Amino acid sequence: MSLHEECGVFGVISPVETDVAHIVYYGLYALQHRGQESCGIVVNDDGVFSSHKDLGLVGEVFTQDILSRLPKGSMAVGHVRYGTTGKTNRNNCQPIEVNHQKGRMALAHNGNLSNAAELRNELELSGAIFHTTSDTETIAYIVTKERLRAPSIEDALSAAMYRLDGAYSLVLMSPQKLICARDPYGFKPLCYGVTQDGTYIIASESTALKAVGAELVRDVEPGEIIVFGKDGVVSNREHCGKKDKKLCVFEYIYFARPDSVIDGVSVHAARMRAGMVLAKEHPAEADVVIGVPDSGIDAALGFSRESGIPYGVGLIKNKYVGRTFISPGQSTRMDQVKIKLSAIEESVKGKRVVLIDDSMVRGNTCGRIVKLLRDAGAKEIHMRIASPPFLHPCYYGTDIDSSDHLIACKHSVSEIASMIGADTLGYLPVSDLATMTNGHPYCSACFTGDYPTDIPSDTRKDRFEQKLSDIKKK
Repeated sequence: MSLHEECGVFGVISPVETDVAHIVYYGLYALQHRGQESCGIVVNDDGVFSSHKDLGLVGEVFTQDILSRLPKGSMAVGHVRYGTTGKTNRNNCQPIEVNHQKGRMALAHNGNLSNAAELRNELELSGAIFHTTSDTETIAYIVTKERLRAPSIEDALSAAMYRLDGAYSLVLMSPQKLICARDPYGFKPLCYGVTQDGTYIIASESTALKAVGAELVRDVEPGEIIVFGKDGVVSNREHCGKKDKKLCVFEYIYFARPDSVIDGVSVHAARMRAGMVLAKEHPAEADVVIGVPDSGIDAALGFSRESGIPYGVGLIKNKYVGRTFISPGQSTRMDQVKIKLSAIEESVKGKRVVLIDDSMVRGNTCGRIVKLLRDAGAKEIHMRIASPPFLHPCYYGTDIDSSDHLIACKHSVSEIASMIGADTLGYLPVSDLATMTNGHPYCSACFTGDYPTDIPSDTRKDRFEQKLSDIKKK
């Protein structure tokens, strides 16, 4: 099982025709950490949509030659993807484009619907033909059906939201409007900003706004629909306040870039607070504190500040290797760890080390990192995890659809410490997650099993990947 990350969405609407594809390109670069499987851009040139989508990183897919072929325009949407639902192939690249009786639409989505299988089955029985295996196409179908009888695209989206359950942050483009929406729980982050020339930018994270010279205006509220068009910026709050806010706490733990601010909370500061809590709850007699790059560094700084133990750079990351979680198989993942990180012997040799990582899923990667430090001469290693133990599946975008391979489900803390080769092990207590988020409400179902929505009856990520022999057994 692989723990996959989220996706990233981006949109731009300019008061004049300009090179919007390049703006999206730079925005997607800033969101690359949210998805490294595929990416895409759709440009709106006076109602005519042009697009390019493919597997790979932003810099690989969008060469200068490709970008030069995309026309100038006043609007564009973009997407970077990790496949939490649907197999990795070109058909599943986003944004999804739809041509229908009332015009065109391009849709980019971050999140997972908890009722996706139910909705898709209903649509297929009514004659719908799907071209992808992602639940984003399900959203597009429902919005399109509503659009055929609604007076506007934003009214269609509002009607569709009554049928969607689970996590979705959307950027939607019609011939004349750019629209964003966030599910009523606010599972996934979404914000917008504006540049000095009046260009509006929508992005999953505020860091992408800064990358294109936009100032953050505010986060999109849970349940809110915002329309950018000839009437300016119009907010529809019809769905706001109908659910308790449940932002995915893993945004602060791992997914988001540390220079982002989500719902008013600095990601860097949140991780620092987690490290400070770890120092109080699980102190250690040590000589140096080391963070696993990149998302363990901020927590390590917090641990160091609270404990008084010096912070040191003990691990160097090869910046050209993707995150270990994206590997399809165990042997490949372990090979990536070998080339991704290396230990600095001078920092750890003969020393008692506190090693901070953001999370532990299977324990294999943590075990490999502990061994790197042992081989470099570390005398003691005290592992500290800046999140609680993973105990439950996630149905809202993090690709943990089973508890089968979660190490904390089968072993005690002392057993896990022994398995990964650490002298001691400590997790962030669930009760201290609120300290991390500065008191803002959050979803921690993967740690507690307390799900905000009904648990899906069908949790398969892609039934089309089943072997025929498996289907016949049922």
